[in-house]
Amino acid sequence: QVQLVESGGGLVQAGGSLRLSCVLVSGNIFRFNAMGWYRQAPGKQRELVASISSGGRINYADSVKGRFAISRDNSKNALYLQMNSLNAEDTAVYYCSAADFSSYTYWGKGTLVTVSS
Repeated sequence: QVQLVESGGGLVQAGGSLRLSCVLVSGNIFRFNAMGWYRQAPGKQRELVASISSGGRINYADSVKGRFAISRDNSKNALYLQMNSLNAEDTAVYYCSAADFSSYTYWGKGTLVTVSS
């Protein structure tokens, strides 16, 4: 059974930084073609923040380009999201996702990021 566990969320002032982590508690990270971070703000749909493929190709939402950085450490079964220059619009629950080669997507339970202005 695949289990993704996020951590690192919290309350931060505008302009600050946070680093989110996602650990694959069970299973092998190499079974996933792509991993990513999504977020859902109150009253809004879930949106892609950043993704990274098994080959290292990275995509970012326009709203976070230049501020966020996604990385993947296969040796630790982990995915990270470094978030800098945070603003109030970044407030959301952030979810880790992992898609296998049949395109089935697994989700973590999310970690809340709150940015105070």
